[in-house]
Amino acid sequence: MTQKLTQLLGVQAPIVLGAFGGLSSIQLTSLVSDRGGLGSYGLYGYSGERIFSTIQELRHLTASPFAVNLWLPLPGEPSPADSHAEFSAALDALKPLFVELDIEPPQRPDRYLPSFSEQIDAVLTARPAVVSFVYGVPPAEIVDAAHRYGIVILGTATTVDEAIALERGGVDAVIASGAEAAGHRVSFIDAAEDSLVGTFALVPQVVDAVIVPVIAAGGIADRRGVAAAHALGAAGVQVGTAFLCARQSAATEAHRLAITSTPAHGTVLTRSMSGRLARGIPNRAIRTIDSDTTHIAPFPVQNWLTGQFRTAASRRNIGDLVSLWAGQAGPLATWDDADDVFTELLHGLPPRG
Repeated sequence: MTQKLTQLLGVQAPIVLGAFGGLSSIQLTSLVSDRGGLGSYGLYGYSGERIFSTIQELRHLTASPFAVNLWLPLPGEPSPADSHAEFSAALDALKPLFVELDIEPPQRPDRYLPSFSEQIDAVLTARPAVVSFVYGVPPAEIVDAAHRYGIVILGTATTVDEAIALERGGVDAVIASGAEAAGHRVSFIDAAEDSLVGTFALVPQVVDAVIVPVIAAGGIADRRGVAAAHALGAAGVQVGTAFLCARQSAATEAHRLAITSTPAHGTVLTRSMSGRLARGIPNRAIRTIDSDTTHIAPFPVQNWLTGQFRTAASRRNIGDLVSLWAGQAGPLATWDDADDVFTELLHGLPPRG
């Protein structure tokens, strides 16, 4: 199955870079692809124009295949027109953080995010080798269009039921994301809190349930995690936190330091920063917001609001006021160069033949 996956993706090694929403970098994505893996770039919040230019920039830096990642919209997401009360209450709760950074609290925007149709149209026009999706099964017309253009589709599952739904929906491979993984829990059938399955339990059950190749994600940061994933039946691995620690990522120095200094039991699952459940390192922003969860707005309202001060804090390298996404394998991320991370992961692959 490993050979099937590498042929499908057009890569030499079944190692996939995690797609970081807001923390992806052209440099890191192209490096992983050039080393023979599948570099990935998160397009969360990007306009169609920015998506097209990003893909073109990646093409200028690497001739190898790479993936881009999109978030599928979930039913019931509020728009600025119908979220006035939630916006105001959440903003009032966040005002002390804006004051600390000496920035004006924002006004309600015209839109929180570009439309998904704008984003997917840009991706299909630019035609990357691979597109991955989180938070659901891509619509059949998008699957059909991508396949007509020769684009491989990856879907992300946090449960066996989600993996089965993705395979039925026509994805070419499934990323099985264990609860240890950094960032957002991208569940879409049951609530994220009810879909917390660890990688060791999730991967072999997904492998047994679907025919398409399975990529293991969550808690994999060195050769031992790669070897374990393959022993569980995975055809490849997706690695996020270990690469996030590398200087080629867009993470701040404060973020990278927090990852390597936080024990596995030190991460938390919280809705405070985005309105959706995500795994990260608790800092002052999270503790402040979680002290009164009644004022946490739903996604994307909360994510847009916190994004206004997180951007300013990131520019100033203030780790206490940004989203410190990290998985439970953070203490294993001991390399500051992505090239060294990739080399370490290669050592965990089974012998060819």
